[in-house]
Amino acid sequence: MRKLALVIMTMSFVLSSCALLTPAKQSVRRLPVTEYVDKMKAGWIGQMAGVGWGGPTEFKWKGQIIPEVNMPKWRPEMINQFKQDDIYVEMTFLRTLELYGLDCSIRQAGIDFANSGYPLWHANRNGRDNLRKGIAPPDSGHPQFNKHADDIDYQIEADYSGLIAPGLPNVAIELGEKFGRLMNYGDGLYGGQFVGGMYAEAFFENDMEKIVQAGLKCIPEDSQYAECIRDMLAWYKQNPDDWQKTWQLINEKYHLNPDYRRFSCSGPESISNIDAKINGAYIVMGLLYGKGDPDQTIIISTRCGQDSDCNPSSAGGILFTTIGFSKLPERFTSALSPEGKFSHTPYNFPTLVQACEELARQVVLRSGGWIETNADGQEVFVIPLQEPKPSELEQCWQPGPVEGSRFNQEELAQINVKQTQN
Repeated sequence: MRKLALVIMTMSFVLSSCALLTPAKQSVRRLPVTEYVDKMKAGWIGQMAGVGWGGPTEFKWKGQIIPEVNMPKWRPEMINQFKQDDIYVEMTFLRTLELYGLDCSIRQAGIDFANSGYPLWHANRNGRDNLRKGIAPPDSGHPQFNKHADDIDYQIEADYSGLIAPGLPNVAIELGEKFGRLMNYGDGLYGGQFVGGMYAEAFFENDMEKIVQAGLKCIPEDSQYAECIRDMLAWYKQNPDDWQKTWQLINEKYHLNPDYRRFSCSGPESISNIDAKINGAYIVMGLLYGKGDPDQTIIISTRCGQDSDCNPSSAGGILFTTIGFSKLPERFTSALSPEGKFSHTPYNFPTLVQACEELARQVVLRSGGWIETNADGQEVFVIPLQEPKPSELEQCWQPGPVEGSRFNQEELAQINVKQTQN
């Protein structure tokens, strides 16, 4: 009897342990693959719409609101943005992930970025020049070698990191540590991780305040970037119907106050401000005050000025992700050219979507999720809930030491483009 009781107790313990470990007991969220693809496609359309609509205004209004009369009118053919740095740079990162896998090295990411052939500016250009000189990442984005390290660059090209990581903010953070460090540091890096985190949440959430809060959890809370976003949320609550009042508050603190422009590439007194923080605030401005309306989200983000095509691109992408391609107004999809090829990439729109879906499948599985089939025979992503784990706090004006990272001769031989952009 004692032996039988012991056997029963042992079996009971094993069964209980198995029950605790079974995937069904994890905290998960489910997303049908068809719905994922629909939302991911919309995210790309939102980027293209925002950068196309805001493009004619880029850096023409600095430190001032764009007058309503100067806001371009939307035309459906504006959607075909195949030669925009806001779009094509991140496709280099996607291609690296496609070719070398999710665990590719930061050095391989640097080699591929060094070999890119499109024109670049600011942190992107300095980072790529550093890579071509043999300065390997992460030093290519370190403030000692890159005077633009706090600029907007990774922020404008981080959309991919959330679009392939639905509900998985730590993947967006991790991808920032790999690709964002090619050209950025500190707030310049956090801007991209913030944007990636918002995209990741946009697959499951429609409330813009909650989406912004989700992105905020992806960056160090003591950073100036996080302070800026917290201010945006607080001032939105104070002035929920007056975005121009909130714009004035943002401009006073994050544009006119040199304490918040300590690493401004053009100097803290310049009217041109490509710092990641203030432009990130303009993304959030569109998301909050646009109140779910595609036109108003893009228009408000554009009218904030400064980098007024990249900011509405990110705002449009995040909002459109919440809506889904099948539910977008026809004016944003009717003129899309399926065969238009994104500059210096192998992708047109259909192959871009296909690549993102394949990477998302890998991301879900790698993150401990799985793919199941529902009663209707549809594939469903089962995605574990993640608590974001932000990167360590760093500041461009007080940077940590460089790593002394340099490409070896074998790696340098793989960089086929040595000259810098004229």
